[in-house]
Amino acid sequence: MTNDTGDQRHLETLDRDLARYSNLELATAYVSRPLVGPGIALVFIVLAGLGAALFFGQTSNSMIVIVAACFGAYMALNIGANDVANNMGPAVGANALTMGGAIAIAIVFESAGALIAGGDVVSTIAKGIIAPESMGTATTFIWAMLAALLSAALWVNLATFVGAPVSTTHSVVGGVMGAGIAAAGFAAVSWPTMSKIAASWVISPVLGGAVAAFFLFVIKSRIIYQDDKIAAARKWVPVLVGIMAGAFASYLALKGLKKIMKIDLQTSLMIGAAIGVGVWLVMIPLIKKQSEGLENRNKSLKVLFGIPLVVSAALLSFAHGANDVANAVGPLAAIVQASQSGDFTQAVSIPFWVMVIGAFGISFGLFLFGPKLIRMVGGQITKLNPMRAYCVALSAAITVIVASWLGLPVSSTHIAVGGVFGVGFYREWDAERRIRKARQQIPDRANYGPEERRRRKLVRRSHFMTIIAAWLITVPAAALLSAVIFFVLNNVLG
Repeated sequence: MTNDTGDQRHLETLDRDLARYSNLELATAYVSRPLVGPGIALVFIVLAGLGAALFFGQTSNSMIVIVAACFGAYMALNIGANDVANNMGPAVGANALTMGGAIAIAIVFESAGALIAGGDVVSTIAKGIIAPESMGTATTFIWAMLAALLSAALWVNLATFVGAPVSTTHSVVGGVMGAGIAAAGFAAVSWPTMSKIAASWVISPVLGGAVAAFFLFVIKSRIIYQDDKIAAARKWVPVLVGIMAGAFASYLALKGLKKIMKIDLQTSLMIGAAIGVGVWLVMIPLIKKQSEGLENRNKSLKVLFGIPLVVSAALLSFAHGANDVANAVGPLAAIVQASQSGDFTQAVSIPFWVMVIGAFGISFGLFLFGPKLIRMVGGQITKLNPMRAYCVALSAAITVIVASWLGLPVSSTHIAVGGVFGVGFYREWDAERRIRKARQQIPDRANYGPEERRRRKLVRRSHFMTIIAAWLITVPAAALLSAVIFFVLNNVLG
């Protein structure tokens, strides 16, 4: 009996010890989980540096290129964490894609865009923000580009942390401007170019929002508010998908295939028109078949927009990879060229290994840190469904084409987020209009007070103000940070 009691106590003690170890393991896993992403990111940055050492070889400037490659990898990680959310957020918010599916599609198409159609030449550093010859020496130029790269990456990292989607291209532009001013004074900056970029802060979101709101108006008036929604959808959805196909064909021909062939605006529009008409004809029987048996209600319409929305998200990712990655790794390419040849005044050719760092960095950044911004853009600014998200995606392609036609600089980030705002504000206006109309028909209908009207706003004003503020201070913040980093590098290492 005594032995049985002793064994029982021993087992109870063992169970308590095992429970403590289990709790310790759970606590360790809980604490270490947030460190997994940064740990993998750090490994990638180190590998990028080792890759640069392997490709660049043992030369007098090899250490500078290795450091620059690490900064470039860090920048690419931040692009993946922040910029790509604008392409995938609407599709995820509309439940057309799962988070895992969105990340997988974005990784494939962003990488393909960067490696297949990525810009092979940045004709002037960061779109002609500074005059390279004003830098004086190659060493000064290299410090300026290092400062620009690091400052842009740090700013985008901070924006991602606070949940604000910002333009990575504008961050690089601000970084280059700040380092240029610190190195050679205000005269080194091309102020006409900077004024165009400042104008894009307003043009991009307003144009993107207006185009998205227009197409939501078309969908609501021609399909949703019709008595027979399914019959209206059979007529209009093929037209809308055809417009989307044509817009993306023109967009990709104009912006995404520069490395393969040079296509002017008129030719790209002709290509888009031909493809758009072809897709419209193909979609007529497909939509008719897909709509068979659907109930005459709004929920049924979501099915018809699901696949076009997924395709548009993939194409946006391809075009983003082809354009924005080159802008982000441009300073790294400039450092490589200046270190190899000492020439920093000519057009900069982007080596393939630099584009690989950009492509893989975007993929890792999106996988590790992207979900936060994807959720914010997709669901926290305003509620999206497949029709609304489709309008956002379509506005991104059309706005870039219109801006190219007008010769206006635009930001893909600002267009996409502006499209989300445009859809939300149009819904607010439309809801108010319908309420006023109903109140005219039924005079004694309840009238909402100011507090209730604020509660019924369909766009979250806190996110709106945070994002606008982040957009406005991106260039000056990155410029100031870059100037400080340049002074440190130039005085400590120069």
